Amino acid sequence: MPLINLKLPAGFRNNGTPMDSQGRWTDGSLVRWQQGSMRPVGGWRIRTASFMSGAVRAVLPWIDNSRDRWIALADEAKLKVMTSAGLSYDITPAGLTVGLPTATVLTGYGNNTYGTSLYGQPRPDNGVFSEATTWSLDTYGQYLVACSNADGKLYEWQLNTATPAAQIANSPINCSGLVVTGERQIMALGADGNPRKIAWCDFEDNTVWTAASTNQAGDTLLQSAGEIMAGVRSRGQTVILTTTDAWAATYVGPPFVFQFSQIGSACGIVSRKAIAATGDRVFWMSNRSFMSYDGSSVTEVPCEVLDHVFDDINVDQISKCWAMSNSQNNEVWFFYPSAGSDAIDSYAAYDYAENHWLIGKLARACGADMGVMPQPIMVCTAGNVFDHEIGNGHSGAAVYATTGPTQIANGDNLAVITRLIPDELNLGDVNVSFTTRLYPNAAETSHGPYSMTNPTSVRLNGRQITMTVTEVNPTSWRVGGMSVETVQGSKR
Repeated sequence: MPLINLKLPAGFRNNGTPMDSQGRWTDGSLVRWQQGSMRPVGGWRIRTASFMSGAVRAVLPWIDNSRDRWIALADEAKLKVMTSAGLSYDITPAGLTVGLPTATVLTGYGNNTYGTSLYGQPRPDNGVFSEATTWSLDTYGQYLVACSNADGKLYEWQLNTATPAAQIANSPINCSGLVVTGERQIMALGADGNPRKIAWCDFEDNTVWTAASTNQAGDTLLQSAGEIMAGVRSRGQTVILTTTDAWAATYVGPPFVFQFSQIGSACGIVSRKAIAATGDRVFWMSNRSFMSYDGSSVTEVPCEVLDHVFDDINVDQISKCWAMSNSQNNEVWFFYPSAGSDAIDSYAAYDYAENHWLIGKLARACGADMGVMPQPIMVCTAGNVFDHEIGNGHSGAAVYATTGPTQIANGDNLAVITRLIPDELNLGDVNVSFTTRLYPNAAETSHGPYSMTNPTSVRLNGRQITMTVTEVNPTSWRVGGMSVETVQGSKR
């Protein structure tokens, strides 16, 4: 009896019609591929429960000069730090302007200038939009520097747990964010309320912001049609992203200090936190695409799950989208709210070493890569702080992968599948279920789930099958290629 090999390429493909993704994995969650085999994403354990009461939008771990480790977290109203031992301190600046936990889109009656539109009609394009509050967190030496886009001031915290963060003397106000360059100069983004202005302090002195022949402070206006959204350090440069384009700031010394070059157009970022740097590359989420910069050019990252992501994203809450590097697995993760959710609940991850994409469900509002901490850390929408990529526990979340359709019969014939021959590291860690149908988009018939033996007896018939692999034991399981044994059935 003939065998049909179901060993599929790594990663997910979910663009176009179901038949466009035949012979590929199309849906799933919390799985990845390494060296050809499928396996679960690492588990997580709670580090601190309910650390913040608001909507946490930024987290930053760092090490001070005494080798003590800190983690800073910020929501729309608070800035806090915790030690690696779990001690916490509220360092919220005095007089901080409280922001918004969620984005608001005011487009209906009464939410714009009188007479703007027809009486009784909503205004979908010219209403008032207020984005969810985010923070820029960075380190200036061993000190924490921070800026809330709702507050606009630049703050510094000098490790005194009895003293809150304080506004940096002489620094600009009404800023949308900050980034510290590799030369240890703070760049204020959107400085003084100008969406295209970047101001920077003197070399090694963050209290000097007025340019003079005796210092290296300064400012510039980007020749961009967009608004400055984010900045990140990269190798030898500072990358600045606007809503429309990308720029690189390169240190050239006095008198100009920095040279700003446009490195990409029509590649703007969708939110202030949807950017991640890893090695010498920078990745970000753009308008229905994902982009990268390798130090020389901006390119679109080929993505086989674009429809899956951008056809199911809550655009009203897109300001909550964020990204992080997961360097131990050569991945960049992009988190977003699905169409039916106001909170982050979904992710798409790019494996840049093996060049494939992952998708799934995970409610995390912000996170940071390993390095300072032994594992990556992430914060859920309830304010709990988790260590990730540790153990195999996923708190009851579904861990699975589903294929697209596979043709098992030709012409008018039906095929009957009698046995499944699994390729699994330890039989019984996953089970397998199938659906069969006669034609694309026809009604499906479900079969299983089947516990794995070698071989596994099954009986199903159809012209097309899909297969779902589901974790049943939270272990370090591995799944390779599956095969099914078929016989030709009757004509239909």
